[in-house]
Amino acid sequence: MSTNSSNSTATQPIRFYHQGRVVDVSGVHPTRTVLDWLRDDAHCTGTKEGCNEGDCGACTVVIGELAAPGTAGAIDGLALQTVNACIQFLPTLNGKALFTVEDLKRQCATVEPPAAHANGTKRPTVPLHPVQQAMVECHGSQCGFCTPGFVMSLWSSYEHHQADGTRPSRQALADELSGNLCRCTGYRPILDAGQRMFDLPAVRLDTRPVVAALQGLRAESGFEYSAPLGARTDRFHAPRTLDELAALREQHPRAQVLAGSTDVGLWVNKQFRDLGDIIYVGDVAELKRVEERQGEQGNELYIGAGASLEAAWSALASRFEGLTDVWLRFASPPIRHAGTMGGNVANGSPIGDSAPVLMALDAQIELRQGSRVRRMPLCDFYVDYMKNKLEPGEFVQAVAVPMSVASRRVRAYKISKRFDCDISALCGAFSLELDDKDCVKQVRLAFGGMAATVKRAARAEAALLGQPWTQASVDVARVALAEDFTPLSDMRASAAYRLQVASNLITRLWMETRSQDALPVQSTSVWSVMPHAVAGVEGA
Repeated sequence: MSTNSSNSTATQPIRFYHQGRVVDVSGVHPTRTVLDWLRDDAHCTGTKEGCNEGDCGACTVVIGELAAPGTAGAIDGLALQTVNACIQFLPTLNGKALFTVEDLKRQCATVEPPAAHANGTKRPTVPLHPVQQAMVECHGSQCGFCTPGFVMSLWSSYEHHQADGTRPSRQALADELSGNLCRCTGYRPILDAGQRMFDLPAVRLDTRPVVAALQGLRAESGFEYSAPLGARTDRFHAPRTLDELAALREQHPRAQVLAGSTDVGLWVNKQFRDLGDIIYVGDVAELKRVEERQGEQGNELYIGAGASLEAAWSALASRFEGLTDVWLRFASPPIRHAGTMGGNVANGSPIGDSAPVLMALDAQIELRQGSRVRRMPLCDFYVDYMKNKLEPGEFVQAVAVPMSVASRRVRAYKISKRFDCDISALCGAFSLELDDKDCVKQVRLAFGGMAATVKRAARAEAALLGQPWTQASVDVARVALAEDFTPLSDMRASAAYRLQVASNLITRLWMETRSQDALPVQSTSVWSVMPHAVAGVEGA
C-alpha cells in the first residue's frame, strides 16, 4: 500500500531487476547510492569507485526501463542508458533494471565454450563477451581500474548498434566514451576495441525476461519508500502523475525535489548534506515530453522539466543551428542521460550551460504550484547567486522555446580547460536577426560564468540593436560589454580572461554571420578535423 501522507509510516520495498531476478531492498537510507549498494550489499565489486561525483566513469552502469511506443533507440521495448552509479540514489531504481559488468559474464554463460588453444591448454569455460574480448585483443586495459566503466559504455553502444544493424564511427565512439576517464592506457587502443567488438561473434542481451520482469513491476500509483535515520524517518516520494507531483509539492514544500541526481548526488557525497524527505520526479511521464505544440508564444518547442538533457539538447540542436557543439560538450553521456534540462535550469548555477542557450532563444520557464501554472521569461527567473523566483510549494514544470527563433542565426560557444566533460569557464549563447538592410533587428547575447547568475548583456545588445551588422558596430558592443559584467577570478579563469574571451566571442559571432565572406563552420569548429557523425553512424 502506498500513501502520500507525511504522517503515514507505510512504505514499500525498492524493487528492481538485477542479475536475472527481481530484487527487494528495504532498510537502506533513501540517499544510499547504487554504487554503495552494489559493492557493499550485493558484493558486485566489478563496478569501481573513482571520483564519486560522476566525472571519471569508473562506476558506469546501464539502467533499463520499459520504453514507450516509438521511443528512439529502444531495443525490443527496452530503453538502455548509461549512468553514473556513484550519484544515483538506490530508490530511483524502483521498477527498473540494473546492468553491471558482471552481467556480461551471465550473457556469455549460454554461449558454446570456445575450443582449446592450439597448444592444447584449455580456454576459460565461459568465453568473454565481445566487448571484453576486444579490450583484451586490442590491449585496451593496463591497470584495469577504469575498464569496467569503459566496458559498460561500450556494451551500451554495442547493444544499440547491433539492434539497429549499424556500426558507429570512431568519432561517435569517442563521443560515447567521453564520460570515461583513463589515465594509463590511452584512448587509441580503447577505441580500437570499440571497433573490433563488432567483428567478433555476436552475443546479444535477451530482453524478453527483462521486459517481462519490468512489466510485472509496473505500478499505476506512486511509489513511497522510507527508512529511519536515527530518531527520525526520511521518506522518498516518487509520484507517477503531474497532478500527484503538484499535490505532493504543496504538501511538502520543504522536501528536496530530485530529478537526475547529477547535482544533488554531489551534495550528499561531497558536502555530506542532509536532504530529509525527497520528491523524485523521474517517474512522471508527463514531465518527460519534448514536443512542438501551440502555446502562448505561437508554435513552441515544449520541453518538460523531467526530459533528460540528452533528449532536450537533441531536440534543440535539430531545430536551431549552431548548438551541436555545446550539446556534445555538455558534461558526458551518462550525465546527460540522467540529468534533466529542467533541473539544470532550476538549479540556477551561473556556469550551467543550458540557461544561456535558452535565454538566447527567448525561452520561457513554466512554473506550477498546485493547479496554478504561470510563466515568465527565463531571463527574469534568477534574482541572485543560486536564488530564483520559485515560491514555496512551486516547481519547474517545463521550458518553452518559441519556434519563431529558428529564423534567427544562433550560435553557442563553450570555453573550458578540457574539451570534453568539463565545467565552463564561460559559455556564450547568441541569436541574431537582420533586416533587409543588413541592420540588427533582434539580438540576444547571453553569458554564463560572467556573473552571479546567467544573464543577458543588456548594454551590448542595446549597442547593436538597429545598427548595421559591421565590425564598427561590434566594436561598440564590445566596449559596452564591459559595463554589463564584472566577472570574478577563480580556479577556472581570471576576470580579465573572461571579459576578453566574452568580447572575442561577439567578434566570432560577427565573423560567422556577416553578409560578406562569412567564416564557414569548418573554419571555427574542431569537428572539421575530426570525422564526426552526430547520429553515431558513418554517413549519418
